[in-house]
Amino acid sequence: MTPEQLEKVKAEVIDWVRFITLFLIGFYLFSTFFYALFFIPSGSMRPNLEVGDRFIASKWAYGWSRHSLPWGVARLLPPGQKRVFGHLPKRGDVAVFVNPTNNMVMIKRVIGLPGDVIETRGGRLYINGDRVSRTFMRMTRFRDHYGQIRTAQVYAESFADKQRAHTVYEFSDQMVLPGWSPDDSGPFTVREGHVFMMGDNRDNSNDSRSPHGPGQVPLENLVGKAQTVLFTFARCRHEPGLDCPSGRLWRLF
Repeated sequence: MTPEQLEKVKAEVIDWVRFITLFLIGFYLFSTFFYALFFIPSGSMRPNLEVGDRFIASKWAYGWSRHSLPWGVARLLPPGQKRVFGHLPKRGDVAVFVNPTNNMVMIKRVIGLPGDVIETRGGRLYINGDRVSRTFMRMTRFRDHYGQIRTAQVYAESFADKQRAHTVYEFSDQMVLPGWSPDDSGPFTVREGHVFMMGDNRDNSNDSRSPHGPGQVPLENLVGKAQTVLFTFARCRHEPGLDCPSGRLWRLF
């Protein structure tokens, strides 16, 4: 290789390194301040989110904290309770957050705000002593991501301060842990600076009700607000008598 050719290769390598570096910096800043892509690893948010769904969350919706930084960088920073331009979530938001007990990234629905009293009785949700309105829609049978056939009641649940209803799954009452059931839990008083989270798959969600769940989530641990399902890798077979979920692409929350 001649000196001229060597210089040309060197210049091309430098250009590629510069391009990749600038791209990574731009991507990191975009993922920190604007939007980030997440995926659903479990069925706790069925029927609204399926295992394999990829969705976009807006980072600015609740302000920014150390947990807004992608790729687990927050674990390297000291804990703090401050958010820059912090905003309190609205009841009913589907939010991404970092589990304060194990640092796992999770997604659940915001049920309780600071000062609220949350309770479940006989499978019904109560907020501040008032039973949350829900309307029975239908029964559904489906094969879950473990291959088991499940039967659930589908309800449209609505909060008094939220215009649009959301759907939830409800199964028969079951003792998930000895002496504890998700259908009869609480009451929980939401502490200042925290929110109470629950999955839409009400009997199959390790959420703020569960003794082994994330507990009440500090506002600092909020990562962003789920906006839309961008695409999905979820697949199911069309089987007689079983529902096969579809139509979630570009589905707004």
